[in-house]
Parts: sequence; structure tokens; C-alpha cells
Amino acid sequence: MAAAGQTTRRINPGTSKPEWTQPYAPFRIAGNLYYVGTYDLACYLITTPKGHILINTGVAGSDTVIRKNMKQLGFALSDIRVLLTNQAHFDHVGAMAAIQKQTGARVYANVADATVLADGGYSDYLFGGKDLLFEPVTADRLLFDRDTIKWGGMELTLLHHPGHTKGSSSYLFTVKDQKRSYKVLIANMPSVIVDSFAQVQATYPNIVADYTETYAEMEGLNFDLWLAAHASQMDLQEIYHPAKGYQPEVFGDKNKYLEELKKWKVGYEEKLKGKSSQ
Repeated sequence: MAAAGQTTRRINPGTSKPEWTQPYAPFRIAGNLYYVGTYDLACYLITTPKGHILINTGVAGSDTVIRKNMKQLGFALSDIRVLLTNQAHFDHVGAMAAIQKQTGARVYANVADATVLADGGYSDYLFGGKDLLFEPVTADRLLFDRDTIKWGGMELTLLHHPGHTKGSSSYLFTVKDQKRSYKVLIANMPSVIVDSFAQVQATYPNIVADYTETYAEMEGLNFDLWLAAHASQMDLQEIYHPAKGYQPEVFGDKNKYLEELKKWKVGYEEKLKGKSSQ
């Protein structure tokens, strides 16, 4: 249901890229963690005996892709019990309302993104104020920095990494296979999407400080494996080769993580100086 006063606004998600909906074969990343997203929009499934956790849902209509991918792996969409996201943008939460309706899953959201989720992106600091960007979804639980999500024997820690959205979040948790445990980071890479910071001074006055703190914190994180909200940000198609089977170690390159983070930080610093950037 649309937020009050916005019932007549249509859903207009903007531009969708072909790689955001292009199918991609699902696979086991490590332990009970799986990739069930598209070619570029990463959706992560964490399976548990009590039902499953899904992080990110892709654009609207991606529920059918996720359902198919889960079935291929031997799991059912109907068993999803917790829904999370890295950020409240239409390319990551476009199918969240649909999946919530189909499964009855509880939506856990960073408090700083909860309003944007509830009004379908209408209050987004950069893209809001016109049409809705995705079907609104109301959070069942509000999360704050360092809060934990406990479900089915799993414990995920939310890391508040604002900038890209006010409630952008990364997650840290541990999975196990028969050989070892892995500390996993699902990172929300802090790319800068504004043309200039002055552009959003009225709607997001703390954006510069938030980005500064986010880069500093993310540079110091410790993990065994890392993943991102976009497959392209971790070069998924270059590092993962399906023919080789189970290969969690390909996601353990911390230098690659720091290089990716530095790329976005350089863009941020250029925009602080008023230069053009990606």
C-alpha cells in the first residue's frame, strides 16, 4: 500500500540496465551462503533450519528470478523468513514488497532508510519527490548501527555505512563448511551518485561527513570473504568460474576490496574539490 497522500502516484523506477535483469546461474558461495541474484544485482540467500534470510531483491519482477534460482539450488522462496537490504534503492528493493507478500517474511531495515522504504522512494534525498520508485514496504523491525539479526542459528551484524543512501548498510557474519569457518562481509560500496554535494545540501546536509566516516570505517574492516551489492563491484564474472565448483577462496582477496573502496573514495574526493567524477 502506498504511503498516505501518495496513492495516486505511479511507480516509475527510472532507468534499468540490461545486466540488472540478465539471468545468472545461482551458486553456493561458502557454507550456507548462496548467490541467487542476476548478472549484476547481487541477492544473497542464507539458509537456516528455521527458514531463510534474503539480502537484496533486485528490481521489480526479480522475485520470479530469485524463486527460480532458489529452486535450482533446492530451496523454496516460501521459506524466506527475514528480508534485508544493503540500501533502499529500486535496484535492490524493487521486489521486496512482492516477496514479503508471497512469504510473510519480516522486513528488517536500517532506521535511516526505513522512511524511504515505506514511501516507495518518494523521500529519497536525490531521486525522490516525484513518482514512486518501487512498491512501498514497511519495516517490521528498525535496525541501528551494530545491531544484530539473529535467526535460525545465524547472527548478522549490521554496519551503518551511510552516504549512497542515508541508511546504506553492510553485514558481517560467519558461515561454516566442513573444513573451516569464514567471516563474511557483504559490503555496500560507498559510490557517490550526486553531481555535487551542494545539490543535496537541503535534503542531506550530513552527506559529506557520512561519506568520510564510511570510508574510514570500511578501510579498517576485517573479514575472510567479501561480497558486494553489485556483482560488478567484486568482478564476479572474472573471479568466479562455475566449472571449478565450490570455490569460496576466490572471494577472499582483501587487496581487491581495498582497491574497489579506493576507486570510490577517489571519486568522492574529486567531487569535494568540484571536479567531475564517475
